[in-house]
Amino acid sequence: MKKEKLTSLLIFVIGTELVGALSGLLSGGNFSEFYRSLEQLPLAPPGWLFPVMWVILYALMGISAFQIYESPDSRKAKALGLYLIQLAVNFSWSIVFFRFQSLAGAVFVIVLLLILVVLMIKVFGNIRKSAGLLNLPYLLWTAFAVYLTVGIYLKNS
Repeated sequence: MKKEKLTSLLIFVIGTELVGALSGLLSGGNFSEFYRSLEQLPLAPPGWLFPVMWVILYALMGISAFQIYESPDSRKAKALGLYLIQLAVNFSWSIVFFRFQSLAGAVFVIVLLLILVVLMIKVFGNIRKSAGLLNLPYLLWTAFAVYLTVGIYLKNS
């Protein structure tokens, strides 16, 4: 891989990872305490698993966005715009859930995120199949997050 392409790839991956890190930083410091205080659902993973999963998912998102960026397709600007919108919604979920402890707000955000991820995968896949496929784990994790968020809302409201 040429140095310029490697630099662009690293910018996409690190930039996406930094969005997640900033979201975590702005969400407040007592993630595990608040999470443990909630009545949990069957299949609820331990709190430590969330940051591990998000590091992997953000890396995959960054790689897929880089693939779109490198594409000669004329639709790439709109696809990357959609990517940024879903990333902004993703960024807001932790803040709504943990900092503001708004379970209803978190349900709204996570359902909106799921819709945006589906759209992003479709748009990315139409430009470059591998870019869409790289986001399938993100779609599955987001669908699981919908289950958790809606369930926690229903059990704790």
